[in-house]
Amino acid sequence: MGFRVLAAVLVLVRAPLSAGPRPAAGRMPRVGRSRIGLLGLLMMLALGLPDAPFVEAQRDRKMAQIGVLMAGAPSVTRSYVEGFEQGLRELGYRKSENVSVEYHYLEGTVDEFRGAAAELVRARVDVIVAWGTSATTGAKLATRTVPIIGVAVGDPVGTHLISALTKPGGNITGLSNMSAELSTKQLNLLKELLPRLTYVAVLRNPTNPVSDSELNWTSVAARRLQMQLQLIDVRSPDGLEAAFSAAIKEKVGAMTVLADPMFLSHRAQIADLAVKSRLPTTFNWRQYVEAGGLLAYGPNLEEMWRRAPTFIDKILKGTKPADLPFEQPTKFELEINMKTAKTLGLTVPASLLLQADRVIN
Repeated sequence: MGFRVLAAVLVLVRAPLSAGPRPAAGRMPRVGRSRIGLLGLLMMLALGLPDAPFVEAQRDRKMAQIGVLMAGAPSVTRSYVEGFEQGLRELGYRKSENVSVEYHYLEGTVDEFRGAAAELVRARVDVIVAWGTSATTGAKLATRTVPIIGVAVGDPVGTHLISALTKPGGNITGLSNMSAELSTKQLNLLKELLPRLTYVAVLRNPTNPVSDSELNWTSVAARRLQMQLQLIDVRSPDGLEAAFSAAIKEKVGAMTVLADPMFLSHRAQIADLAVKSRLPTTFNWRQYVEAGGLLAYGPNLEEMWRRAPTFIDKILKGTKPADLPFEQPTKFELEINMKTAKTLGLTVPASLLLQADRVIN
């Protein structure tokens, strides 16, 4: 409407004054006074008072700014990004139309994620999405006001990211992968596969805030199963080969890999080292099995990334993160790589095969 009013103003300005006798000095013709009054009103409408529908349309066209902290390189996180952007599209969000997404790819510590999150805060994003416990912790250290959605967070309550699953409080919500609780399942799988197993290596990234919780759950399961654990810490990909050398030196019978995005990013290397070391190894994500790992049990990571935009949508529409319950997975997948089992000379029990959601032959 602003442009139409401005056009009317121009018409009035160009219209000639009505013919008639010259007014007395100090007096203005009635027609002129009316026209100037109308002219002033139209100018106010054109320049300062646009109509409500126009204002609403401008507001509707506001671009939502989303920042994403990804753990790993673009080449190994592509499927998660695709799932995330699919979830956005399903909710009506289109990149470069009504949403802008800025990705930060790191294989970092909490402090590195904190620095990346601080950049997003300075860029004034509306929401930060963080993959894993380390990234979510780093984001929390960077801001207590910008909403944070954690994806595949191991133990959000135990790591003090939130107060409770049902009422997170603060500015964080998201999806848990229950990695701490499910770490016990990894040992159960090994025991079912190797009934005489007594000595197991535990591969852990101690810089991940959830690693202590995962180790505690694993230790409880080990005592119940009468197993001894050999803890092997790896803080960067450079330490993976040395970790498997240490496991061989300790003469462990198998290995379990605790959940960590850095390990997942290097899943092909870990799976290859496990085979070369003749170590039956269990994992928490099916991507390891697809890369050549033996057994994996856990929730679907791509599905978690597809779910994340539902939190974004609710937050952009006014819901506070403190009031959005942290979601836990309800479905878990068991995957077995029979090629790897044969390479290791293992016979997989029928009981495990019957439980499997997928078997790679």
